Amino acid sequence: MTIMVEIDHLSKSFGDFRAVQDINLTVSKGEVLGFLGPNGAGKTTTMRMIAGYLTPTAGTARICGHDVVTSPREVKSVIGYMPEGSPSYEDMSVAGFLKFIAEIRGFSGAERDARIAKVARRLDITDMLERPIGVLSKGYRRRVGLAQSILHDPPVLLLDEPTDGLDPNQKHHVRGLIAEMATEKAIIISTHILEEVEAVCTRAVIIGRGKVLADGTAKDLLARLPDHTAVCLVLPVAAAPAAATFFRSHPSVAAVFETPDDQGRSKLRLTPKPGGIKLEDIAAAARAQNFPVVEIYQDGGNLDDAFRLITTGGVAHAAA
Repeated sequence: MTIMVEIDHLSKSFGDFRAVQDINLTVSKGEVLGFLGPNGAGKTTTMRMIAGYLTPTAGTARICGHDVVTSPREVKSVIGYMPEGSPSYEDMSVAGFLKFIAEIRGFSGAERDARIAKVARRLDITDMLERPIGVLSKGYRRRVGLAQSILHDPPVLLLDEPTDGLDPNQKHHVRGLIAEMATEKAIIISTHILEEVEAVCTRAVIIGRGKVLADGTAKDLLARLPDHTAVCLVLPVAAAPAAATFFRSHPSVAAVFETPDDQGRSKLRLTPKPGGIKLEDIAAAARAQNFPVVEIYQDGGNLDDAFRLITTGGVAHAAA
């Protein structure tokens, strides 16, 4: 894959405070990188340095081969940047703002108008073109911010909280657009919404206290959970005690947690010993014992659990 973004020992200090500390990573064409971290972790500062908005204290970033420190104008020509909060000019109409952005990007006349019309259709803001930005809802302002970032069809997109303030239908639409664009671009999404990672990201980087704490797919992050191979069985309430007793003695099971529901069934959650649990082994054991299993599935936690584990060093699974 073609590497589009190279971040090399990137650091930023504000006086004695080190906001970003020695970050290294690459993003290739076709990747959608979820950039995650708790508040104050350094996400926005890093995005601003990649975009050329802030000068690094040390290190650098290269966008399509252009160095953000030595070639800032070239960098800005190949990125589309939607900053945190989607800042714009509230007294401008949407059309006026997009015209202004298009002309800054070097487009005029028919090509300018065609590009504005195209992004308005893609972001479903055609009906808003003549309205002042200041009267728009937060969701529409977000879509206008995304429209200006893709107007010049850049090879790299930096999107800070792109779905913040959108309703579920708008989120689905924007995520579909990001997935559509991803095949030809490198996209970095800074977000605190973990469902965004599962919905559109091919990879995730978690930072904390300005440092990279984890880098991998959603599956890789989940694999860090100590009970990521846990198995759940759903049985009639009457059969659950015998099944729970049996599985507590299974060689791969560390503990069994029983949770009755209001439909006459109980869920048994089997947490693993070191080495993990194999779903097929549990299923085979249940069949051999003739337990009346209604449902069986792997339940290894979620990205919320993984995020807490990685950023704080601890996780408390709800079932435990």
